[in-house]
Amino acid sequence: MRDDILSRKTAAIPPSGIRRFFDLVSERSDVISLGVGEPDFDTPWHIREAGIRSLERGYTFYTSNAGLAELRREISVYLEKRTGCTYDPKTEILVTVGGSEAIDAALRAIINEGDEVIIPQPSYVSYEPCAVLAGAKPVIVELREQDRFKLTPEVLLPAMSEKTKALILPFPNNPTGSVMRREELEKIAKIAVERDIVVISDEIYSELTYGGEHFSIVSLPGMKERTVLINGFSKSFAMTGWRLGYAAAPHFILEQMVKIHQFAIMCAPTGSQYAAIDALKNGEADVEKMRDAYDKRRLYLLGAFKKMDIDCFAPEGAFYVFPSIKKFGLTSEQFAFGLLDDQKLAVVPGTAFGACGEGFLRISYAYSLDDLKEAMKRLAAYIKKLTQGEK
Repeated sequence: MRDDILSRKTAAIPPSGIRRFFDLVSERSDVISLGVGEPDFDTPWHIREAGIRSLERGYTFYTSNAGLAELRREISVYLEKRTGCTYDPKTEILVTVGGSEAIDAALRAIINEGDEVIIPQPSYVSYEPCAVLAGAKPVIVELREQDRFKLTPEVLLPAMSEKTKALILPFPNNPTGSVMRREELEKIAKIAVERDIVVISDEIYSELTYGGEHFSIVSLPGMKERTVLINGFSKSFAMTGWRLGYAAAPHFILEQMVKIHQFAIMCAPTGSQYAAIDALKNGEADVEKMRDAYDKRRLYLLGAFKKMDIDCFAPEGAFYVFPSIKKFGLTSEQFAFGLLDDQKLAVVPGTAFGACGEGFLRISYAYSLDDLKEAMKRLAAYIKKLTQGEK
């Protein structure tokens, strides 16, 4: 077979650092894993029932490409309540197979070969590969711990050029848990308008914020018409396996996204769409209950780190902490693999989310308090060995 049979662009993309690490973890026994970004809650029963009823009634056929009309209407109602912006469910909302598909479709809809896309890191592992596959040049900007891992004009402006087409705005942030408030987003919005760029705002963790409600950049003047808002049901409603997300965008962008979705996917899973309708109509109390549980876990971990003298930025969203392990003189991978070997505790090296994640770990608190307490005992035991000079 020819030696150039594979796409050079695809072959050059490294596999996910998270998946690589957890492929190794899956081969081990008695490991406590705090690495997967997935709620430990079951999908609320009334949402599951809605999906089951759709099957019982024979709703097993394709929906329209953009998604069930009723679901798009409910998404429009939800977004107006949360952002104050009105989206036309017929022309400005697309239901996708998870938020990841929406990110991919958004990039492919706007990118021409050689356009630059600014990607703040540390951040979700899919942004950079999706930008490359769309034909863009990713321009990485490093979010700094001293800025509480928020995007600031001071780091954004030097990264911009006449080729800048889009900015990915990953807040609430995975892996840091950082949240951007209105006054901080106003500065970014001003730049986006002045430079006439598209913003892809990934708000998949929008319901999981602590100490204040999520504020979307689309709510600011001049931003709805240049923003693709990404959200979904996986994190807020504990529906990861249902694979359902959505995008809300100006009609001229969404029209192209629907075209990509139409040829690559056809439509999102029908049963999942019926379940999502019920989630939006009746799931607010479930979200609040899960958010309260995450908050208790967040505070427990921060307290445990303080006792161990581990420096950790206090996250305000999502369900991750991003502690610094720089004082121990190990790289992120060395620390994570050492912890796995010595204590059978799995966490994700910060470098899985970009080179600037070096010196940090991502720990998910989408696990029970009992699991977290046992995990912190193991972490404390490993740190004790390190500080006593043991290997």
